Amino acid sequence: MRAAATMSGTAAASGFVLLLLSVPVAQCENDWGVTCTPTKICAVRGSKVQIRCTYMHPPRINDHDVAVEQMFWFTNLQNSAPEDLRAVSEYAGRVQYHCGNNACTLTITDLRESDSAEYKFRFITNQPTGRFSGSPGVTLSVTGVQVLSKKLSNCRWEACSWSRVECKTSCSPTPSPSYIWYKNGQKTWGEESSYDKYFYSSDSISCAVRGHEDFPSAPVCVHGNSCDRVNYMDRNICAFKGSSVDISCSYSPQYSITSKFWFVKRKDVQQYRPRPVDLLQVPEFKHRVQVFETERGRSTLRISELRLNDSAQYQFRFKPQTSEWESSLPGTTLTVTDPDVQVICSPIGPTLTCHSSCRLSARPSFVWFKNGIKIHGETSPTLREFLQPENNYSCAYEHHRSSPVYAPKVPLLQLSQTGHMMKDSSVSLTCSSDANPPPAYAWYKNNQTLFNTGAQLVFSSIQFSDSGEFYCTAENELGKTASKHVVINVKYAPKVPSVSVSPSGEIMEGSSVTLTCSSDANPAANYTWYKEDEDSPRASGQNFTITNITAEHGGNYRCEAQNRRGRSDASLHVTVGAVWTSAVIGSAAAAFLAVTLLAVTLLSVFFLIRKKRNSHQSPDPGDRLDHSEQRLPNQSEEDCDLHYGSVHFMKTETDPVYSNVGSAEPSKHKEREEVVYASVNFNRSAPRTRGQDTAEDPFAFYSTVKKPSAV
Repeated sequence: MRAAATMSGTAAASGFVLLLLSVPVAQCENDWGVTCTPTKICAVRGSKVQIRCTYMHPPRINDHDVAVEQMFWFTNLQNSAPEDLRAVSEYAGRVQYHCGNNACTLTITDLRESDSAEYKFRFITNQPTGRFSGSPGVTLSVTGVQVLSKKLSNCRWEACSWSRVECKTSCSPTPSPSYIWYKNGQKTWGEESSYDKYFYSSDSISCAVRGHEDFPSAPVCVHGNSCDRVNYMDRNICAFKGSSVDISCSYSPQYSITSKFWFVKRKDVQQYRPRPVDLLQVPEFKHRVQVFETERGRSTLRISELRLNDSAQYQFRFKPQTSEWESSLPGTTLTVTDPDVQVICSPIGPTLTCHSSCRLSARPSFVWFKNGIKIHGETSPTLREFLQPENNYSCAYEHHRSSPVYAPKVPLLQLSQTGHMMKDSSVSLTCSSDANPPPAYAWYKNNQTLFNTGAQLVFSSIQFSDSGEFYCTAENELGKTASKHVVINVKYAPKVPSVSVSPSGEIMEGSSVTLTCSSDANPAANYTWYKEDEDSPRASGQNFTITNITAEHGGNYRCEAQNRRGRSDASLHVTVGAVWTSAVIGSAAAAFLAVTLLAVTLLSVFFLIRKKRNSHQSPDPGDRLDHSEQRLPNQSEEDCDLHYGSVHFMKTETDPVYSNVGSAEPSKHKEREEVVYASVNFNRSAPRTRGQDTAEDPFAFYSTVKKPSAV
């Protein structure tokens, strides 16, 4: 709720008031409270006053946020409910609210003694139980200023008296007030509240409280009832631009008058003129003013076709035969405004109040209209009937008609740009609705309330997360409406893709492999796969599957993600392991086993032959086979078949084998054994005799065993 109603107050002078009791009043109940300071105020009649209170409430009730919707001031109850001061006819045009930041100030202008009362502040929230009134409130006392005189003694020779004058108020506007005294319209004496002086029959006395000089007392005659004085009927008058106004005063000269006139205290009129100028002689007023007297001692100034710059202070001046009345006392202040008649929505009911920036009469009469048609019988400033959102209401005062008030029409929701919206661009939504009073706006995204409450929702750099369905509402005191929904879909180019291979780990020939590419993009990206150093794509789609993979498939692969907004790519490397590596290992193992079996077979044959030869001849220690190759004299190379065999043992033990051979000389080191040769000679031509054993056998078979060193 916009709690501060915009009003143009009546023309009030700058008289402010001071507190009598500065202890703040605070009422608190479970985080609800109203605090007002000061608690007692004294103000001078005709001036203005400001009453200020702060308030508080819990932030949440039943898991719902608490928001203040209505704020107003009241003094009376209407049907057991507080009545907004703006709806009370006695305050029409004199009340203003200025609310915000958990505080609200009430301003009352053109104070009257009837305004003395206790003023309370009330606020209402959006929760059913969320309403609070400050009690007790702030007590306002409005006082007039008057001069009381008491004759103490008469003068001996002249028409005078020794009298006491006292400046009197019903309450003290300041803690230690001081006063200003006027004698025959001119400032005099000091600042005391009373004086004992000689007063003559022509003397008039007036006083004012310092700080409130614009609101002096009416002048009084101290000695007798006939003295030089002027008394203005109104200190402040408000009028509409283009209308007419009457400003009146009463005057009572002691002697006959030689001249009298009205003048204006305005710099542009009195500039370079040492003395006041009769308004009838001022060019801009000459054809718009009239001065007339309806009765003796009463003068009226009428100004027609009022202009805004006619706002000023107007005074009356007369010149008796013996002297000239020249007063420094304030006259009547005129304020000219535009015809500002408006309807104010009150939180009670709700009700409507016809407000005017100027109150032109003591008993104003108002006219009400619904949809342009006059409502008969309604002359009060407050319209109390059931208000329907589809209707509009207006009022008239002194022939000046207000603008109609009505609930918000269906809001129009507009986007700053049409079509696709790019990421990081600036986008704004505008909600507008025809309503009076002006509506408050609220925004919703995917049916969730947003914090923004202005007529515009601005994204300075829109992101994909801002995408969604939006709408707005417009609300004033007469109703609430919602707009159509608008979808925002933020477009952007693909981000750097994420690539992966499945299955992970070592990839073997003959297996199946799937490459996957994924990228965040709007609209969704299209994917294309390329192999290094190739211009033509290998595949398209988010997944690329290679079946029966071979070594030729190994290498770098690049995935490119593309949409209408742009493109992006990423690469991965595929390594294919050869299946034949396992076969080679198996073949090597089989070959080793075959060699081992062959060696074992040869050794078995060797031992068998040795055993057989040992059974046919006895060993001759002196005999020793030569290690070198021997051949029979008549045996050719072709007739000799030499066979060699070598076996490697991995054991560390030395086990030299000798068969009809001499033992090799042992190595000097244990770590390594020398090669041991064993040879067998066979004679194919004829059986040998014992004496032939020493000859070279053409069928000798050699077997070599190499034993590696011990580890």
